[in-house]
Amino acid sequence: MQKYYYQCVDCGQEIETSEVVYLCPDCKIQNNQNQPPKGVLRTLYHYTKISKSFKEIEKNDFLDLLPISKIESLPNLRVGKTPMYLIKNIDNEDLNFGLYFKDDAQNPTFSFKDRASAIVSAWAKENGIDTIIAASTGNAGSSLAGICAAQKQKAIIYVPSSAPKAKLTQIVMYGAKLITVAGTYDQAFDMSLAATEKHGFYNRNTAFNPFTIEGKKTVSFEMYSQMNEQVADRIFVPVGDGVIISGVFKGFEDLLKMGYIEKMPVIVAVQSEGSKNIVANIHQKEFTIYPSKTVADSISVDIPRNYFMAVDYLKKYNGETVLVSDSEILQASKTLSNNTGIFSEPASVASFAGFLKYKSENRIPEKSKNIVLLTGSGLKDLNSVQCLITLPDAVKPN
Repeated sequence: MQKYYYQCVDCGQEIETSEVVYLCPDCKIQNNQNQPPKGVLRTLYHYTKISKSFKEIEKNDFLDLLPISKIESLPNLRVGKTPMYLIKNIDNEDLNFGLYFKDDAQNPTFSFKDRASAIVSAWAKENGIDTIIAASTGNAGSSLAGICAAQKQKAIIYVPSSAPKAKLTQIVMYGAKLITVAGTYDQAFDMSLAATEKHGFYNRNTAFNPFTIEGKKTVSFEMYSQMNEQVADRIFVPVGDGVIISGVFKGFEDLLKMGYIEKMPVIVAVQSEGSKNIVANIHQKEFTIYPSKTVADSISVDIPRNYFMAVDYLKKYNGETVLVSDSEILQASKTLSNNTGIFSEPASVASFAGFLKYKSENRIPEKSKNIVLLTGSGLKDLNSVQCLITLPDAVKPN
């Protein structure tokens, strides 16, 4: 018996196979243009057959709850195991609650996306696949390129031409094939799917490949461990496609199913007002596209590819949502850097902007434990913060 199987988020169909599978074969037929795709698959495990403590699971890098066979299949890079910092005051104000920053910019390519790329790459390695393709606004592409370089695999990356130069530079430096698209991320995504279908490449696309969520869920295992096996009260997560937040939910759901925890944390979906296609649609009967335009490019998405799973998790576990403006995101970036020494890109620091909005509205209970998930380095998108700084003129050397 294989240790994992798939379940369709929409129809509930269960699929057990060792072959490459992306979407539910029945639900994907119903997919319409300009609508989030149906048939996204959730990876499940035979939880009752895993009779180990959390510490035993953790000691073996969570292999029992991952879709790969050997830890040695992962890249020889430190993916995950990122630090979490306790911050006791902001702008000289002592906090009467716990505030922690989980800094995933300290992954090898300076992005949370390495967690997903590592699992996808490892599965490909175990199954004799040497070419992986992806569409990206920059971070997933640079992540896959870097991980594939470490694994001696080939990477093909489609990105919108508007992606930040630093991210494009990473992709090229890692030796991947870069294809820039004169269009949006959604168009780049569709082009990568067409290339996958035509040439048979293995596709890493977020939400399309179910293992991306399996990689991202490991952050939840780490947060639980770093909180001394306690569940935080709230976790603030930046949201675009809905895959990262689904991964955070999935990690804690796995812990719940294993009996390690008794309750879920309140997980807060933070979106930019300029790209609000999950938050604005969550209570609507029909999905409506709100054209995206935001300084937070990595979470700028017109059609959230993991919309249905993210919404399902938010409703099932009483998650919360909040919108933040671009100005709030940029100010949060400056506040974060000044107070902690952590420099995050706008899409990453959106989670902190959401936290600051909660704080300003007195929605953070005293003595509560709150985690802000940071997903990418500020060095990946320097142009966006130029409006916040003034570089001094040179002085004479006398």
